[in-house]
Amino acid sequence: MLFLIFQLGNDRYALEASHVVEVLPLVEMKKIPGAPRGIAGVFNYRGRPVPAVDLTELTLGQPASERLSTRIIIIHHPDDTGKFRPLGLIAEHATEIIRRDKKDFVDTGLNLGTPAYLGPVLMDNRGAIHWVREQRLLPQNVRNVLFCETVEHT
Repeated sequence: MLFLIFQLGNDRYALEASHVVEVLPLVEMKKIPGAPRGIAGVFNYRGRPVPAVDLTELTLGQPASERLSTRIIIIHHPDDTGKFRPLGLIAEHATEIIRRDKKDFVDTGLNLGTPAYLGPVLMDNRGAIHWVREQRLLPQNVRNVLFCETVEHT
């Protein structure tokens, strides 16, 4: 099983690569006034506006550094009706792929209840890598903004 590794602060996280559509360089965002913390804005993805969430800002309260290794990870995220929509996840150091068996990730033994997106942990020679469940990543206030019904303009 392949995992895309990225960082939030100094900690490493993993997304299941089969859930990743594409990894893009960081591009300029159209900011959305009044958007909740973590929503970086929208960007042009193949001629279509796609919202992006800055994972560092969402989880640590500070925006991701603009580095060459800071990327936009495109995933298909389900809305409340189950319809999948493209979503950009801005993450630092999103440049490494690893192959590991699902059973290499183990429970931490902690039951903190939150955040719900954190799964089991893989230990390697550089430390721990937390498996991120991207379907549980967004808090409800962010989901409400990103996946509300839109009105078609004709």
